[in-house]
Amino acid sequence: MSDLIIEDLKDSILKITLNNPSQQNTLSLDFINDLKKIIDKADKNDEVKVIILSSSGKVFSAGHNLKEIKSHREDKDQGLQFFTTLINSCSDLMIKIINNSKPIIAEVSGIATAAGCQLVASCDLAYASENSKFATPGVNIGLFCSTPMVALSRVVKSKHSMEMLLTGDFIDANKAKNIGLINNYFSEDSLVDEIRQMANKIANKSSQTVKIGKKAFYNQAQMKTDDAYKYASEIMIENMMNQDSDEGISAFLEKREPDWS
Repeated sequence: MSDLIIEDLKDSILKITLNNPSQQNTLSLDFINDLKKIIDKADKNDEVKVIILSSSGKVFSAGHNLKEIKSHREDKDQGLQFFTTLINSCSDLMIKIINNSKPIIAEVSGIATAAGCQLVASCDLAYASENSKFATPGVNIGLFCSTPMVALSRVVKSKHSMEMLLTGDFIDANKAKNIGLINNYFSEDSLVDEIRQMANKIANKSSQTVKIGKKAFYNQAQMKTDDAYKYASEIMIENMMNQDSDEGISAFLEKREPDWS
Protein backbone atom coordinates (compact mmCIF):
# COMPACT_ATOMS: atom_id res chain seq x y z
CA MET A 1 0.00 0.00 0.00
CA SER A 2 1.14 3.56 -0.66
CA ASP A 3 1.40 6.26 2.01
CA LEU A 4 -1.71 7.87 0.48
CA ILE A 5 -3.77 5.74 2.88
CA ILE A 6 -2.55 5.37 6.47
CA GLU A 7 -3.56 2.51 8.77
CA ASP A 8 -3.31 2.73 12.56
CA LEU A 9 -4.57 -0.13 14.74
CA LYS A 10 -4.89 0.68 18.45
CA ASP A 11 -7.06 -0.96 21.12
CA SER A 12 -9.00 -3.01 18.54
CA ILE A 13 -9.88 0.14 16.56
CA LEU A 14 -8.44 0.52 13.06
CA LYS A 15 -8.17 4.10 11.90
CA ILE A 16 -7.89 4.46 8.13
CA THR A 17 -6.80 7.94 7.03
CA LEU A 18 -7.18 9.16 3.46
CA ASN A 19 -3.86 10.96 3.12
CA ASN A 20 -3.74 12.68 -0.25
CA PRO A 21 -4.72 16.27 0.63
CA SER A 22 -2.92 17.77 -2.36
CA GLN A 23 -5.43 15.91 -4.56
CA GLN A 24 -8.33 16.58 -2.16
CA ASN A 25 -8.39 12.85 -1.31
CA THR A 26 -10.06 12.17 -4.65
CA LEU A 27 -11.09 8.61 -5.41
CA SER A 28 -8.87 7.66 -8.32
CA LEU A 29 -9.08 4.07 -9.51
CA ASP A 30 -5.84 3.10 -7.75
CA PHE A 31 -6.95 4.88 -4.57
CA ILE A 32 -10.28 3.02 -4.60
CA ASN A 33 -8.60 -0.34 -5.16
CA ASP A 34 -6.10 0.26 -2.33
CA LEU A 35 -8.92 1.24 0.03
CA LYS A 36 -10.88 -1.90 -0.89
CA LYS A 37 -7.87 -4.09 -0.06
CA ILE A 38 -7.45 -2.42 3.34
CA ILE A 39 -11.15 -2.81 4.17
CA ASP A 40 -11.11 -6.46 3.07
CA LYS A 41 -8.04 -7.13 5.19
CA ALA A 42 -9.65 -5.50 8.23
CA ASP A 43 -12.78 -7.60 7.77
CA LYS A 44 -10.67 -10.76 8.15
CA ASN A 45 -8.58 -9.45 11.05
CA ASP A 46 -9.96 -10.65 14.39
CA GLU A 47 -7.96 -7.94 16.18
CA VAL A 48 -10.09 -5.27 14.52
CA LYS A 49 -13.47 -4.59 16.14
CA VAL A 50 -14.28 -1.13 14.78
CA ILE A 51 -13.04 0.87 11.78
CA ILE A 52 -12.79 4.67 11.64
CA LEU A 53 -12.51 6.25 8.20
CA SER A 54 -10.91 9.69 8.41
CA SER A 55 -8.86 12.06 6.26
CA SER A 56 -6.05 14.60 6.34
CA GLY A 57 -6.39 18.11 4.99
CA LYS A 58 -9.42 20.36 4.57
CA VAL A 59 -11.29 18.00 2.23
CA PHE A 60 -12.54 14.61 3.42
CA SER A 61 -12.92 13.57 -0.21
CA ALA A 62 -13.90 15.50 -3.33
CA GLY A 63 -15.15 12.35 -5.06
CA HIS A 64 -13.76 11.01 -8.32
CA ASN A 65 -10.59 12.48 -9.79
CA LEU A 66 -11.91 14.60 -12.66
CA LYS A 67 -8.46 15.00 -14.21
CA GLU A 68 -8.16 11.21 -14.41
CA ILE A 69 -11.61 10.99 -15.98
CA LYS A 70 -10.77 13.74 -18.48
CA SER A 71 -7.51 12.08 -19.51
CA HIS A 72 -9.31 8.89 -20.55
CA ARG A 73 -11.48 10.79 -23.02
CA GLU A 74 -8.45 10.34 -25.29
CA ASP A 75 -8.71 6.53 -25.20
CA LYS A 76 -9.73 4.75 -28.42
CA ASP A 77 -13.15 3.99 -26.95
CA GLN A 78 -13.43 7.57 -25.57
CA GLY A 79 -13.00 6.21 -22.07
CA LEU A 80 -15.84 3.69 -21.96
CA GLN A 81 -13.78 0.78 -20.62
CA PHE A 82 -12.04 2.92 -18.00
CA PHE A 83 -15.25 4.62 -16.88
CA THR A 84 -16.93 1.22 -16.53
CA THR A 85 -14.05 -0.12 -14.44
CA LEU A 86 -13.91 3.05 -12.30
CA ILE A 87 -17.60 3.29 -11.48
CA ASN A 88 -18.02 -0.45 -10.89
CA SER A 89 -14.98 -0.48 -8.64
CA CYS A 90 -16.29 2.48 -6.64
CA SER A 91 -19.70 0.83 -6.24
CA ASP A 92 -17.93 -2.33 -5.09
CA LEU A 93 -16.09 -0.27 -2.45
CA MET A 94 -19.39 1.03 -1.04
CA ILE A 95 -20.85 -2.49 -0.97
CA LYS A 96 -17.74 -3.77 0.83
CA ILE A 97 -18.25 -1.10 3.50
CA ILE A 98 -21.85 -2.22 4.02
CA ASN A 99 -20.96 -5.92 3.95
CA ASN A 100 -17.93 -5.55 6.22
CA SER A 101 -18.53 -7.39 9.48
CA LYS A 102 -16.98 -4.53 11.46
CA PRO A 103 -18.87 -1.26 12.12
CA ILE A 104 -17.35 1.55 10.06
CA ILE A 105 -17.50 5.13 11.34
CA ALA A 106 -16.90 8.13 9.06
CA GLU A 107 -14.90 10.91 10.74
CA VAL A 108 -15.51 13.94 8.54
CA SER A 109 -13.41 17.04 9.02
CA GLY A 110 -13.91 19.30 6.04
CA ILE A 111 -15.70 18.92 2.71
CA ALA A 112 -17.26 15.72 1.34
CA THR A 113 -18.63 15.93 -2.18
CA ALA A 114 -19.96 13.54 -4.83
CA ALA A 115 -18.43 10.07 -4.27
CA GLY A 116 -16.87 11.49 -1.09
CA CYS A 117 -20.35 12.22 0.19
CA GLN A 118 -21.34 8.74 -0.98
CA LEU A 119 -18.51 7.35 1.15
CA VAL A 120 -19.91 9.13 4.22
CA ALA A 121 -23.45 7.92 3.52
CA SER A 122 -22.23 4.33 3.07
CA CYS A 123 -20.60 4.13 6.50
CA ASP A 124 -22.61 2.70 9.40
CA LEU A 125 -22.15 5.85 11.48
CA ALA A 126 -20.94 9.32 10.53
CA TYR A 127 -19.78 12.24 12.66
CA ALA A 128 -18.42 15.56 11.44
CA SER A 129 -16.73 18.73 12.60
CA GLU A 130 -19.04 21.71 12.91
CA ASN A 131 -17.44 23.37 9.86
CA SER A 132 -17.87 20.39 7.55
CA LYS A 133 -19.93 20.66 4.36
CA PHE A 134 -21.54 18.10 2.08
CA ALA A 135 -22.74 18.15 -1.54
CA THR A 136 -23.57 15.99 -4.54
CA PRO A 137 -22.63 18.59 -7.17
CA GLY A 138 -22.37 16.41 -10.26
CA VAL A 139 -25.40 18.07 -11.82
CA ASN A 140 -23.34 21.29 -12.05
CA ILE A 141 -20.85 19.68 -14.45
CA GLY A 142 -23.32 17.61 -16.47
CA LEU A 143 -22.68 14.39 -14.56
CA PHE A 144 -25.60 13.55 -12.26
CA CYS A 145 -24.47 11.86 -9.03
CA SER A 146 -26.35 8.65 -9.80
CA THR A 147 -24.17 6.26 -7.81
CA PRO A 148 -23.84 8.61 -4.80
CA MET A 149 -27.63 8.81 -5.03
CA VAL A 150 -27.90 5.13 -4.06
CA ALA A 151 -26.19 5.64 -0.69
CA LEU A 152 -27.68 9.10 -0.11
CA SER A 153 -31.28 8.06 -0.78
CA ARG A 154 -30.99 5.17 1.68
CA VAL A 155 -30.09 7.37 4.63
CA VAL A 156 -31.80 10.65 3.71
CA LYS A 157 -35.49 11.07 2.91
CA SER A 158 -36.36 11.58 -0.74
CA LYS A 159 -37.18 15.30 -0.69
CA HIS A 160 -33.87 16.15 0.99
CA SER A 161 -31.77 13.81 -1.14
CA MET A 162 -33.42 15.08 -4.33
CA GLU A 163 -32.73 18.67 -3.29
CA MET A 164 -29.05 17.86 -2.87
CA LEU A 165 -28.91 15.95 -6.16
CA LEU A 166 -30.84 18.50 -8.25
CA THR A 167 -29.19 21.67 -6.96
CA GLY A 168 -25.67 20.48 -6.18
CA ASP A 169 -25.65 22.96 -3.31
CA PHE A 170 -23.58 22.49 -0.16
CA ILE A 171 -25.29 21.76 3.13
CA ASP A 172 -23.67 22.42 6.49
CA ALA A 173 -23.14 19.99 9.37
CA ASN A 174 -26.31 21.08 11.13
CA LYS A 175 -28.52 20.34 8.13
CA ALA A 176 -26.59 17.12 7.45
CA LYS A 177 -27.51 16.00 10.97
CA ASN A 178 -31.13 17.11 10.66
CA ILE A 179 -31.69 15.14 7.44
CA GLY A 180 -29.89 12.04 8.70
CA LEU A 181 -26.71 12.12 6.60
CA ILE A 182 -24.59 12.25 9.76
CA ASN A 183 -25.29 11.25 13.36
CA ASN A 184 -23.88 14.36 14.98
CA TYR A 185 -21.27 17.09 14.71
CA PHE A 186 -18.71 18.46 17.14
CA SER A 187 -16.12 21.18 17.39
CA GLU A 188 -12.97 20.60 15.38
CA ASP A 189 -10.99 20.15 18.59
CA SER A 190 -13.26 17.50 20.08
CA LEU A 191 -14.20 15.49 16.95
CA VAL A 192 -11.42 12.90 17.18
CA ASP A 193 -11.96 12.26 20.89
CA GLU A 194 -15.75 12.01 20.51
CA ILE A 195 -15.44 9.44 17.75
CA ARG A 196 -12.81 7.48 19.64
CA GLN A 197 -15.18 7.28 22.61
CA MET A 198 -17.96 5.99 20.36
CA ALA A 199 -15.61 3.47 18.74
CA ASN A 200 -14.45 2.24 22.17
CA LYS A 201 -18.04 1.85 23.32
CA ILE A 202 -18.84 -0.36 20.30
CA ALA A 203 -15.53 -2.25 20.55
CA ASN A 204 -16.48 -3.32 24.08
CA LYS A 205 -19.57 -5.14 22.79
CA SER A 206 -19.54 -8.75 21.63
CA SER A 207 -17.94 -8.78 18.17
CA GLN A 208 -19.99 -11.82 17.20
CA THR A 209 -23.23 -10.10 18.19
CA VAL A 210 -22.31 -6.89 16.37
CA LYS A 211 -21.43 -8.88 13.25
CA ILE A 212 -24.79 -10.68 13.30
CA GLY A 213 -26.67 -7.44 13.93
CA LYS A 214 -24.98 -5.37 11.23
CA LYS A 215 -25.61 -7.97 8.55
CA ALA A 216 -29.23 -8.39 9.62
CA PHE A 217 -29.84 -4.62 9.65
CA TYR A 218 -28.93 -4.13 6.00
CA ASN A 219 -30.62 -7.33 4.84
CA GLN A 220 -33.98 -6.59 6.48
CA ALA A 221 -33.98 -2.95 5.36
CA GLN A 222 -34.70 -4.05 1.78
CA MET A 223 -37.55 -6.42 2.68
CA LYS A 224 -41.28 -6.02 3.09
CA THR A 225 -42.32 -5.78 6.74
CA ASP A 226 -43.69 -9.33 6.97
CA ASP A 227 -40.58 -10.78 5.35
CA ALA A 228 -38.35 -8.61 7.53
CA TYR A 229 -39.97 -9.92 10.72
CA LYS A 230 -39.65 -13.53 9.54
CA TYR A 231 -35.99 -13.01 8.67
CA ALA A 232 -35.19 -11.05 11.85
CA SER A 233 -36.90 -13.70 13.99
CA GLU A 234 -34.69 -16.39 12.48
CA ILE A 235 -31.60 -14.25 13.10
CA MET A 236 -32.58 -13.53 16.70
CA ILE A 237 -33.18 -17.22 17.45
CA GLU A 238 -29.77 -18.00 15.95
CA ASN A 239 -28.28 -15.22 18.08
CA MET A 240 -29.92 -16.64 21.22
CA MET A 241 -28.12 -19.92 20.61
CA ASN A 242 -24.79 -18.06 20.47
CA GLN A 243 -22.32 -18.40 23.37
CA ASP A 244 -22.03 -14.64 23.80
CA SER A 245 -25.79 -14.33 24.24
CA ASP A 246 -25.69 -16.83 27.08
CA GLU A 247 -22.72 -15.04 28.65
CA GLY A 248 -24.30 -11.59 28.25
CA ILE A 249 -27.58 -12.60 29.89
CA SER A 250 -25.74 -14.39 32.70
CA ALA A 251 -23.54 -11.34 33.32
CA PHE A 252 -26.58 -9.06 33.43
CA LEU A 253 -28.40 -11.28 35.91
CA GLU A 254 -25.28 -11.71 38.02
CA LYS A 255 -24.52 -7.96 37.93
CA ARG A 256 -21.02 -8.33 36.47
CA GLU A 257 -19.17 -7.39 33.29
CA PRO A 258 -19.50 -9.96 30.47
CA ASP A 259 -16.50 -11.95 29.25
CA TRP A 260 -17.11 -12.14 25.50
CA SER A 261 -15.79 -15.07 23.51
